[in-house]
Amino acid sequence: MLKKKISKLLIGTNNKGKLREIKGLLPKSIKIFSTSDFNLQSPVENGQTFKENSIIKSKYFSKKSNLVCIADDSGLEIDCLDKKPGIFSARWAGSKGDFNKAIKRVYRELNKKDKKWQTKNIKARFVCALSICYLDKIIASVVGKIEGSISSKIRGKNGFGYDPIFIPKKKRQTFGEMTFSSKCKIDHRSIAFKKIKKFL
Repeated sequence: MLKKKISKLLIGTNNKGKLREIKGLLPKSIKIFSTSDFNLQSPVENGQTFKENSIIKSKYFSKKSNLVCIADDSGLEIDCLDKKPGIFSARWAGSKGDFNKAIKRVYRELNKKDKKWQTKNIKARFVCALSICYLDKIIASVVGKIEGSISSKIRGKNGFGYDPIFIPKKKRQTFGEMTFSSKCKIDHRSIAFKKIKKFL
């Protein structure tokens, strides 16, 4: 852990949705930088887990900017698809980050698995790993999860990524139907953030 309080922090993501969410969770006293301030491209994510990939990103962006960096790796796990898309969640959206394409693929894979999947409770979860690194040093790395199920159709235009097809446990709306503030109170990123905020 760093001896002094973090006063400047880079959010290590090129995803505008993630940037907005993480920025909203951080203490107002910290001066926030984004990867666009340094014109940084994302590194190759060759880890085997969300945690490994978040550390890869955090170290990479920290070295490039010489700032303490918080980076997230997150995705959707669907139990009956052997926890896919998992760490490949963003890659299912292709190089242009087209999540309509990714959601169609989820539905295609579910159809292949079971033609009647829409009548069943398709268990899934969102996972978020958050890591804070300074150069090669890992200050903290945590994982947050929220359980839920897959909606049989796309619902809602809020959020980003797979939000329109994920219904959190004990809720009726998808993340895509919730307001930004309602979603941020309960989602996987806020759960991970509660574990990591003592390091900030």
